[in-house]
Amino acid sequence: MSLFLITFLSLYGGMHLYAYVRIQRAFRPGRRVLFTLRCLMMLGTGAPFLVRICEQCGLERTTQALAWSGYCWMGFIFILVSTLIPLDLLRLAFSRLSLTVSGFLSPCRSCELALLCALAVSCYGFYEARQIRTERITISNSKIPPSVKRIRIVQLSDVHLGLIVREARLSRMLRVVGELRPDILVSTGDLIDGRLSRREGSAGFSDLEAMLRQVPAPWGKFAVSGNHEYYAGLEHSLEVTKASGFRVLRNEAVVLPIGLVISGCDDAAWKRMSLPPPRLDETALLRALPRDRFRLHLKHRPRVDPRNEGLFDLQLSGHTHKGQIFPFYLLTKLSFPIPSGTTQLNNGSMIHVSRGSGTWGPPIRFLAPPEITVIDIVPARRGATTLP
Repeated sequence: MSLFLITFLSLYGGMHLYAYVRIQRAFRPGRRVLFTLRCLMMLGTGAPFLVRICEQCGLERTTQALAWSGYCWMGFIFILVSTLIPLDLLRLAFSRLSLTVSGFLSPCRSCELALLCALAVSCYGFYEARQIRTERITISNSKIPPSVKRIRIVQLSDVHLGLIVREARLSRMLRVVGELRPDILVSTGDLIDGRLSRREGSAGFSDLEAMLRQVPAPWGKFAVSGNHEYYAGLEHSLEVTKASGFRVLRNEAVVLPIGLVISGCDDAAWKRMSLPPPRLDETALLRALPRDRFRLHLKHRPRVDPRNEGLFDLQLSGHTHKGQIFPFYLLTKLSFPIPSGTTQLNNGSMIHVSRGSGTWGPPIRFLAPPEITVIDIVPARRGATTLP
């Protein structure tokens, strides 16, 4: 965790320093404006830490106000720096080639362009984060009994209930879920992202739990932990998830009488948190699953051990958000090469990686709209898969 904080502070602080230097060189503001800009950059860098401190102290209203301002600023500065860097690299290339730098590549014009672009993309990204898309997958499989016409599974992932994603955002998601009429509702991690009070009448999780409990799912609701459940406090997160009507699968499986078995494993964040390992590792869990049933595996991070290919029929994952704000998708691909969407693996296994239903940090998405996934599994004489 110390390494993570140092890395985050270095990168995030470096972004603020870069933006400060570019604005200062482009516009040459006076002393008072420079002082205000320095204070803004320092406050922006420290905002995520102030949010966590206030959250731990139970200052709910102060924490929410800081979270909204600090995380909206985070999205803006990400986009600003992501726009400034390619413009500066292009100007540097022109300079190396002894070409005249003018127009939109001049230091002042390029900074103006980057600021306008960051503002426009941030506003649009705030809108896109609320435009939920339904992704559909249809699977025909001989393991489903002919008497079962269809099993509909609806996947939520990376909702991040907490300071920013609250009743209004959750209501939009659950309206879509209700219209889909799931037989089974699953959450593939990061349902929780905060330690807000659960006291009745507070701004805590009680209303959110009630909203999730009311969603009908005749064959059950199942969830696995994500890394943010650990960051928010695992016991607290499990308590909220269970109170929301989910059965949490912690390296265990549930056999349903409709030709389906659902397995789920804890997120690997326990390694960073110096917690004891799960009582049963993932490979042993998957090897113990009955092979005559459709094997649905829930796992937060989209990683597949080569030893496990063929030990499940479909894995549902999330975690990457497809970068959430382009171009960060290019960075997530370095750590998680399995792309968002559905991928056919070896030995008949498949994996679907959700873009996520909510947002982490900035309440902004750009070129990565939120997703709710519906998987229809239908019986077939021969195992065959149909993807949209």
